[in-house]
Amino acid sequence: MMPRLWPMFVKEFIQMRRDRLTLMIVTGLPVLQLLLFGYAIQTDVRHLPTVVVDESRTPESRDLIAAFENTGSFTIIARLDGREALDRALARGTAAAGIIVPADYPRQLLRGQPATVQVVVDAADPLSSQSGLAAAAGVAQARNLAILSAAAGRAGPPLEARVRPRYNPGLRSATFIVPGLVGVLLTMTMVLITAMAIVRERERGTLEQLIVTPITKTELMLGKITPYIGVGLVQMTTVLLVGRVVFDVPLTGNLLLLYAVALIFVIASLSLGLFISTLVRTQQQSMQVSFFIVLPNILLSGFMFPRAAMPLFFQWVGLLLPLTHFLKVLRGILLKGVGVAALWPEIVILAAFAGGLIVLAVRRFRKTLD
Repeated sequence: MMPRLWPMFVKEFIQMRRDRLTLMIVTGLPVLQLLLFGYAIQTDVRHLPTVVVDESRTPESRDLIAAFENTGSFTIIARLDGREALDRALARGTAAAGIIVPADYPRQLLRGQPATVQVVVDAADPLSSQSGLAAAAGVAQARNLAILSAAAGRAGPPLEARVRPRYNPGLRSATFIVPGLVGVLLTMTMVLITAMAIVRERERGTLEQLIVTPITKTELMLGKITPYIGVGLVQMTTVLLVGRVVFDVPLTGNLLLLYAVALIFVIASLSLGLFISTLVRTQQQSMQVSFFIVLPNILLSGFMFPRAAMPLFFQWVGLLLPLTHFLKVLRGILLKGVGVAALWPEIVILAAFAGGLIVLAVRRFRKTLD
């Protein structure tokens, strides 16, 4: 096979070198996307613009409002005179939350009765509203503990729960997002490049020359994807370096193992694009089908949304995506430092994807123009 595969490899490499725009997109665009998404995608919502209606206007109410603002989840942008003004601010979108302290708030505290404080949150954005509701509940719990401890003459609460978050103790979004971006960017670029491989040859008229050569279908397919394997690994290296330098993403585990699994994933992604290339007739169709494949990868793989929160049917659909398994490998090696003993099921599945997609692409391809 090698004497005939080598010329095909050289041909694809020369074509890749000549197409400098595509080469620049493959190598440079992922870095720009990483910087954009790494800074823009934040799951920990902070500094919700908040308006306050303080009907009490007492030191106790001001202390309570300060406690809300000190959480970092609320930023007081205005103090209003009535509840109607608060409703208008939420309706216009100038505020995402509102705090209403009733006039009898300090009296209820002195009497030992429950004092009610209303927190109104704009739930049109569920992610922001959940952050605000959780912060408000935390403030209420902290104030209750302080009041109960003071009433009981204790120096502190009777029970202290010490929570230790592992692998991402700062709960930073970038630590979770950036490793996922490695897999997403590899999927987008690798699938898109090879999805146009066969149709580009057909549109340029060079497929006829390949058909009359003694090269087999398998050799042609392998020759198409081999040059881009190195490109994919270079792209991954660049993204990891930027993630480490710019976003301080930890590199805890065995990088050699990570690159070995990434090699399998890159082959699977290239083979998927090649299979798409055998299904369509034009480059425009190949791009449309590629984006149709990429979108479920982003939504169902666990890149941004937890798979455990999805309906069971879509969890099963997500298991059919190579990116789902590669993300588990990425986060397991980079953040947790686990090895083959913990990741071998995903490695086997990715190898099955790579082999199966190559076989499908070869069987689908016909050395004919019709």
